[in-house]
Amino acid sequence: MNKNRADKIAEELQELIFSGSFKDGERLDEIRLAQKYGVSRTPLREALKKLAASGMVEQIPHRGVFVRQPGPMELLEMFELMSELEAICGKLAAKRISEDALKDLKAANEKCQIAKENADIDGYYIENERFHQIIYKQSGNTFLEQETLRLQKRLQPFRRVQLRFRGRIEQSMSEHELIVEALLNGDASKAEATLRKHVAVQGDKFHQLVASFNKR
Repeated sequence: MNKNRADKIAEELQELIFSGSFKDGERLDEIRLAQKYGVSRTPLREALKKLAASGMVEQIPHRGVFVRQPGPMELLEMFELMSELEAICGKLAAKRISEDALKDLKAANEKCQIAKENADIDGYYIENERFHQIIYKQSGNTFLEQETLRLQKRLQPFRRVQLRFRGRIEQSMSEHELIVEALLNGDASKAEATLRKHVAVQGDKFHQLVASFNKR
């Protein structure tokens, strides 16, 4: 999957925000950033819209774009909600998923495996998103799917950075196998419980996540 220039700029800016190069509340200078990346303001503004959609920045009319880092409690609450939304999607999908969707799910998981073997974190994340989105859709509940997609986008930078933690991709793949098995068997309880655990951030993993974007 090829990324356009705006996607690449958005990811680079996420990295800079995570690393502390831009501080919480700092205004992003569009002219300087456009010069830095050698682009017009159109792709830059598209990149900033992507960051705003994920909540990494806030666009204030007539004032500009400002870095916005969620506090630890807000981040924890978002992950708690995400784990419950995904658990419900899994529970419903176990009863409603189609044969074609199961094939698509397996294909996405196979691509995740290939990315893992190639140590391709970005590739893994792209296929991981697709894997989860298939489950959202197969819940058969359009409202639930849209709400879950919205929060998935909001948490995108935080879920991506988790994949860099030692052993996380391997753990994620193991959990994927359990999710696929539960959906294949129509085991709603197992799909629900496995997805809840898969998405939740607890203990050391949560402290690692907070530290990763709170370096000062």
